[in-house]
This record gives sequence, structure tokens and C-alpha cells, in this order.
Amino acid sequence: MLEKNIKLKISISILNCDFLNLGKEIKKVEEAGADMLHLDIMDGSFVPNISFGPPVVRCIRKNTKLFLDTHLMIKNPDKHLGSFIESGADLINVHAEECPHLDMTLNSIKKAGLKTAVSLNPSTPLCCIENVLGLLDMVLIMTVNPGFGGQKFICEMTDKIRKLKGMIEKYRRFNNTNKTIEIQVDGGINNKTALLAANAGANILVIGSAFFNSENPAEYISNIRKTLMNNSKSKVRIV
Repeated sequence: MLEKNIKLKISISILNCDFLNLGKEIKKVEEAGADMLHLDIMDGSFVPNISFGPPVVRCIRKNTKLFLDTHLMIKNPDKHLGSFIESGADLINVHAEECPHLDMTLNSIKKAGLKTAVSLNPSTPLCCIENVLGLLDMVLIMTVNPGFGGQKFICEMTDKIRKLKGMIEKYRRFNNTNKTIEIQVDGGINNKTALLAANAGANILVIGSAFFNSENPAEYISNIRKTLMNNSKSKVRIV
């Protein structure tokens, strides 16, 4: 269960938005009351698809005050950290699978003044991050295999979320710290799966296709918040 001081946040992935009208799509996200923009950076190598890079992130930064949650689904992210740091990202999220020197990578991000996160693919074990928890602001549990929007939520990941929550609590007790490490989930999030993820311990929900396919995006987000407020077993604040 989540601490009372941790707020549930909605991060909207623009992967499936109308890129021909990106400015209007971002405005839609802002008006819908989302907390963050989730930027899926894909290189066609780590994942099959290609999305966009630092120049687009810079354009987005100039046109929104939303928190930019930048998810690097790319090979050799260390090589490109500088470009994304300079692009205006607020948080840089790297995949553990692609960072052989994860401690060094995270320290480089923190030194630049940005928030840090690590993503774990569905088959990647939690032990990959247990020795760098002190450097993390967020952990992303992928609830689909990365690279495509519109996939079905992998229900087995709820147990992984619970185990991660336990790992974070153990880290806090052992180190006598109140450090906040948020838990994000990405993939197949809708009213039903949002509840599963939140009850397992997640507090940041990445929503993509379901948001942009909705006839009323603001109402869609509102309904998710109401569902969690009425049914969640966690102590997360629904704001």
C-alpha cells in the first residue's frame, strides 16, 4: 500500500497521438488535467519502432509547462544522455537492460539536476535495481513488452509491483530514510487495470491509446480518478 503523502499521477503517453497536430494534442492533455507527459523515445533497435528524439522534446518543452517524463527505449542511452538533458526533460528514464554501468548513468542524470528513473521490462528481475535505489526517484514497471501502443496489460506484473513496493519499504527501513521512490506502470492501463496497478502499489499511471481514443479525454481521466477513489485499497491520495 502507498503512503498517504504520495499522490496518484496520470502521465499521458503521446506515442499514439496525432503528430501532425502535436501542439493541439498536448493542449488536450493539459486541459484534461493530466500531471505529466510521457515521451516514448524509440530507436528501432532496442524496440522495433522509431518515434522521435531530442529536437522534438525541445519543441514540446517550449510549448508546455507539464512535467516531461522522458522514457529512453534506446540502445546505449549513455551516449545520448547529454542531448536529452539539454532538450528540457524533467526526468530521464533508462532501461536497466541497456545500462551495464547503471550507477554511473543515474549519477550523470542527477548531476545535471534532473530526476532519475529506471524501467524494467516484464521479464527483467527486480534485483537489477536493488543496489541503486538510493539514486532513484521512480521505477517504471512495464506492464506490456515495450515498443507498441495499444497492448494488453500483463496481469502477472501486479505481483512484481507488490514486490517492488516491499523492496522500497525494506530499503527505507534499513537506511532509516523517508525518501520517496515512486512506482510507475506503463502499458494497457484503463479503468480496470489502473485499479489493479494502484492496489498493488503503483502511483503513476501511463495512459496512451485509451486517452487519445476517448471521445472525452478529460472525462476519461476523471473517471479513472473516481474509480480509484471509490475502490482503491491503497492509501494513495487521489487528487
